[in-house]
Amino acid sequence: MGGLSGEQRMWGIVADVPGGPERLKTVAKDRPAPESGEVLVGVMASGVSRPDSLQRQGMHPPPPGITEVLGLEVAGTVEAVGSAVTGFAPGDRVCALLSGGGYAEYAIAPVGQVLPIPEGWSFVEAATLPENMFTVYDNLFTRARLSAEETLLVQGGAGGIGSTAIMLAKEVGATVIATAGTEEKRDFCRSLGADYAIDYRVDVARQVEELTGGRGVDVAIDIMGGSSVQASIDMLALDGRCLLIASQGNESATISIGSLMRVRGAIMASSMRPRGLDEKARIGSALLRDVWPAAARRTHVRPVIDSVFAYRDVVDAHARLDAGLHAGKIVLSGE
Repeated sequence: MGGLSGEQRMWGIVADVPGGPERLKTVAKDRPAPESGEVLVGVMASGVSRPDSLQRQGMHPPPPGITEVLGLEVAGTVEAVGSAVTGFAPGDRVCALLSGGGYAEYAIAPVGQVLPIPEGWSFVEAATLPENMFTVYDNLFTRARLSAEETLLVQGGAGGIGSTAIMLAKEVGATVIATAGTEEKRDFCRSLGADYAIDYRVDVARQVEELTGGRGVDVAIDIMGGSSVQASIDMLALDGRCLLIASQGNESATISIGSLMRVRGAIMASSMRPRGLDEKARIGSALLRDVWPAAARRTHVRPVIDSVFAYRDVVDAHARLDAGLHAGKIVLSGE
């Protein structure tokens, strides 16, 4: 996709009305200018995330004041910085977490959500990082306090959230049980370091019981919502924590309070998009300190890319996401 004529114009991708992937359209937009504390990124690649699909369907609207252009994570070069921005200059290679606007020629990001691209990573590779890393790191380590001696259950280990959780948990030495629906995806989870990869269609609770000697798991990541929440609770060990990171449209769940009380369990739920700038900046600083060196080493934390689509093929990218065919991250690229 080429740029539009005129220095102050750019292209961006929106859903003209809520619906399927075919509702995604490229439109002309005003090129944003960075205000105080903001960075303007010339976008080279954009990660495709489940919230993008939900926004396209009308179920995950952008916060007030945020562009309707889709996209929560980008990689590219700094084009300009606003006042009060330090640490970045035009030409720097960066990736960034956004509240919206990532499927575009240019994107605005608060400086606290902008990170240098890890050493040795390309733009396409770096575009896989922000949304999943901010979300998974904060939930696993700040909120659930996963440690090396504990066991993590990752429901849906082959997706973006799941693959990131496997890599980060293995980086600290935790034991990981991942679920996936096909042998190919289970092999994929094992390739990321999962100690066990099991079929979620075959009595997951029994398999987890056998693998943990009846103890259960210390932390369970639930990205489905609905009835899977109780299933996750039922697999918790004493003092276990259930992390609700996504719902896949299953907004309601019925749980047994007694089952949670018996294991002294906790349910922790969060969404990254509506959180404040200061909180996201703290997570960004922690990632730079704790995860970015590991990303440069590529021991456990490494690029996990399912497929790369040109921006003009965004409909195909969303169709693949919606069909659940992917293992790892789908990326849009202008390279």
